[in-house]
Amino acid sequence: MRLFVALIPPPEVVADLDDFLASRRAAGPDLRWTDPEQMHVTLAFLPQVSEPKLESLLDALSVRCARIGPHGIRLGAGGALPSPYAARVLVLGADPQPWLGATAKAVRSAAAHAGSAVDGGRFIPHATVARMRRPIEATRWVRILDGYESPVWVAAGATLVRSHLGQGRERRPRYESLAEFAFRTGTGDGPAPASPIRQNRAHA
Repeated sequence: MRLFVALIPPPEVVADLDDFLASRRAAGPDLRWTDPEQMHVTLAFLPQVSEPKLESLLDALSVRCARIGPHGIRLGAGGALPSPYAARVLVLGADPQPWLGATAKAVRSAAAHAGSAVDGGRFIPHATVARMRRPIEATRWVRILDGYESPVWVAAGATLVRSHLGQGRERRPRYESLAEFAFRTGTGDGPAPASPIRQNRAHA
């Protein structure tokens, strides 16, 4: 199974981003724009998980996520991967990066200890906005995305998602949510207030 663990924005945040992108999509017909219902921030990518290891993975993620405090999240700051000059992916950065980095590390560690191989690529907190069929110079698109800042939402849990390659619209992946894991509740590190979150303007 091809799986990933992600933070899923609530419908109102997805709708806000969709409104921003509505008029921009027409200017980029050659780009493969992410469907709104598939918008997410990946914490860990698990490229090949066997069926026998799924139960232990679910248990490990449930225990580890219960120790993580919820936090306010915001999307903003345009970027392009692997670089704006030979871009294959357009992204919006996600903040606050310290909390996201710590959460991704915890989730990846839990998955690895459960026996599931974790992609070892450097963690760059982001939501993918569009993909290219071939590398392009994308500085113009990065500047356009720089003009967007999402509402803050409280990430109160993570979702384990299965990606079925080639089964979605136009042979895109189809996503199937397998489980949701709530973050810690009660006193302690509660959600961040709905106040401005510092954006990292560096392009990924």
